Amino acid sequence: MRYWTLDEANAALPRVAALLERVRAATAEVRADAEAARERASGNGHGSPADSPPDVVREAVAELAADGIVLRDLERGLVDFPARAGDGRAFWLCWQAGEDRIAWWHWPEDGFAGRRPISELP
Repeated sequence: MRYWTLDEANAALPRVAALLERVRAATAEVRADAEAARERASGNGHGSPADSPPDVVREAVAELAADGIVLRDLERGLVDFPARAGDGRAFWLCWQAGEDRIAWWHWPEDGFAGRRPISELP
């Protein structure tokens, strides 16, 4: 597994943000297509097609995962970068779409609710 430094993770944010934007756009397209299909099928007793993410979604998630980056919440654009403290303990550098840099981190067991300011890195 790759562990990221704060500087490396911040430098990767433009690429990560672009990937997330592509995934969000593709997901919005799937939702719009599904809604249109439901409207066309309403009243005829046929179910609507299942929402299946297009290839762009799977490819973007795979690209993030290949670097060890975990997409936690697509709607919020929440991702975690694995990092390691000086004593070897693993933690997550936490970033959310719209933030200009990584400003939070948390221990794996604490999750998003346990985010701490980057100024308090272990």
